[in-house]
Amino acid sequence: MHMPSITADCLAVLALACAALALWMTWLWRGSHGTFNGGILLSAGFMTGCALPLLPWAELAAEASDQVVAGLHLLEVAYVILTL
Repeated sequence: MHMPSITADCLAVLALACAALALWMTWLWRGSHGTFNGGILLSAGFMTGCALPLLPWAELAAEASDQVVAGLHLLEVAYVILTL
C-alpha cells in the first residue's frame, strides 16, 4: 500500500508548534518566569505521538512498545517479590 509523504504536513505542524512555543517563551521571559519545566520535550513527544499512526511502520513500533511495557511489568513484579 502506498503511503503519501507526510514531510510537508509534519514540517507545517512543527513550524506552528515552534511559533507558539516562541510566543509562549517570550511571554514567560517578560513575565520573569524563569523556567519552562520541560515543555519543549513534552511538545516534541506529543508531536511524535501524533505522527506515529501515520507512519508505515507504526504496527512494528506498537508491538515493540507493548514488549517494552511487558518487560517493565516483569521487572516490577520481580522487584516486588525480591523486596518482600
